Amino acid sequence: MVAAGRELPTTGYALEVDGRIKTEFKTKDGARIGAQELKRRFPMLRIKIYDAETRTKEEI
Repeated sequence: MVAAGRELPTTGYALEVDGRIKTEFKTKDGARIGAQELKRRFPMLRIKIYDAETRTKEEI
């Protein structure tokens, strides 16, 4: 896990939880699995996957 409040990563994927970068992943599949598990446990959170290569966010 990565400390909260970090800058956006330059490679890989990251989970953005309620507007803050929380965890980085090397693969999109890993990020998606992590996001889905977090969303299942805490459905009230706003979770997005940040893609560093394209600099886009996908809401879960």
